[in-house]
Amino acid sequence: MAKAGGTKTSGEGNMKNFEERLERLEHLGETIRKTTVPLEEALGAFEEGIKLARSLETDLEKIQSRIEILLNSPDAKIQESPELDLFGSE
Repeated sequence: MAKAGGTKTSGEGNMKNFEERLERLEHLGETIRKTTVPLEEALGAFEEGIKLARSLETDLEKIQSRIEILLNSPDAKIQESPELDLFGSE
């Protein structure tokens, strides 16, 4: 299903949102590690990071559940090993 005025599906939008939140979490981790960051700012970054980490974990659990459903569906083709052409065959 395409969003109004765009070509992205809601799944693609969710993935982008996930990736953006993950990037934000990484940025917060970098901020906390800086020795020049005031304690209050570091504490705020830590608090935001904990909330983000929990929401990302929840999303990952949902994704894992969907994958398990897809793999266990009667329509799933049985393969000895998954074909993941991550690096391309030459």
